[in-house]
Amino acid sequence: MDWQPWIEPSRCQRDTLPKFDRALESSSDVRTLIKNANCVLPSGVQKVDVLVDNSTILGIAPPAGAAADEVIDAAGLHLIPGVIDDQVHFREPGLEHKEDLHTGSVACAKGGVTTFLEMPNTRPTTTTPEALLDKLQRAASKSVVNFGFYIGATYDQATASSNIDVLKSVSRTPGIKIFIGSSTGDLLVDDQSALEQIFAETTLPICAHCEDETTVRENIQRYASTGNVADHSRIRDTSAAYIATKRAIDLATRHHHPFHVLHVSTRLETELLRSAPEWVTAEACPHHLFFSVDDYERLGTLIQMNPSVKTADDVAGLWEALHDGRIEVIATDHAPHTLDEKRQPYPKSPSGLPAVENSLALMLDAASKGKCTLEEIVGWMCEAPARIWQIDRKGRIEEGFDADLVLVDLQRRHTIENQNQLTKSGWSPWHGETLTGQPVRTIVMGQTVFAEGRVKTDVRGREATFRAAR
Repeated sequence: MDWQPWIEPSRCQRDTLPKFDRALESSSDVRTLIKNANCVLPSGVQKVDVLVDNSTILGIAPPAGAAADEVIDAAGLHLIPGVIDDQVHFREPGLEHKEDLHTGSVACAKGGVTTFLEMPNTRPTTTTPEALLDKLQRAASKSVVNFGFYIGATYDQATASSNIDVLKSVSRTPGIKIFIGSSTGDLLVDDQSALEQIFAETTLPICAHCEDETTVRENIQRYASTGNVADHSRIRDTSAAYIATKRAIDLATRHHHPFHVLHVSTRLETELLRSAPEWVTAEACPHHLFFSVDDYERLGTLIQMNPSVKTADDVAGLWEALHDGRIEVIATDHAPHTLDEKRQPYPKSPSGLPAVENSLALMLDAASKGKCTLEEIVGWMCEAPARIWQIDRKGRIEEGFDADLVLVDLQRRHTIENQNQLTKSGWSPWHGETLTGQPVRTIVMGQTVFAEGRVKTDVRGREATFRAAR
């Protein structure tokens, strides 16, 4: 039994584990009954029992006296589907000093994230079948939650060559990631003919980082002498995001290709989504929902992100778009760097921040303040990503679905503190904030991986499978 503590490390002794956790010593071949929880079902919130057989949800409201090897009394708690974070950067291979697949997955478990989809900008990049297989094998041996990996699109301007043949034939991936701006090397695909080819000739769903490279480069020249991190939002401004998002939506519309806009950051982009076809979807991230340019004075480079944080009005626009369905997903863009790296003076400081272990709690706190409902959170963080990426048997509490489940306490108050973060980077931009609402138990494929402040690090998640044409 291998537990990873995150509070009071001295308490993580074998004889101090809560009694209900001792059931975890048994194999995964068990039947578990979760009793008395308020379950967020597709039909609404109901107080019903849920019976799990091995890795599958066997029954909702099973008959009284149903046999079970383990009983979890969840009175006073809510049971939701496991969160699916469709945009993370876990830095392996190549940048493991910031994060790796194990530490990133442990942070997921603490945060109620049971499945992650990871981006291709590692070293080497995930742009070949061999690199994709390497990541899948690494995760199978290291990750305590379920996993999937995007394949990255490439374009070499000098030779006018790309990896289009790979994108047309690769399997075991949720989709294609394109960096339309904001990347280095051959992961930047800014050439129009290359983009047309990708949208026209591939069948996998596509997602993209949308910031117009020409606009960003012009702004970099304009602010070439700056040392003020607030200028980051002037360099990566509203126009850069709007131009690239409009361009990508146009491509997806003309080619009738499923397309997902990552990390929408501006009100103007949400207006584009009003007239977008149904196969165009979009997401927002916690840093764009909870921070604005007004927070640079307080947090400095800790909230330096690409796309950058925007104005308070843009924040309001994102929330409006979430509520009316123009934005369907909340994902983190978890992109950790060490504190030493982040504390470098701008512009040497890198863009990115860690968020997977706090994203659900942040949204539960928003619900406690009346900004959204628990059912909306489940829609944005569980159901929609499963639907958009066509992930088999995930995103809902339903018979026959995978037993990826999270118990949340809507009343529990807790304070985010750097010293308690499980991400290898060891910090959070929300350090010191007290939230209401917290995930208290995370179940991955029928096995409890997180409970009472501890992660069971010898559990292994599984490779997610996808229904889209492969």
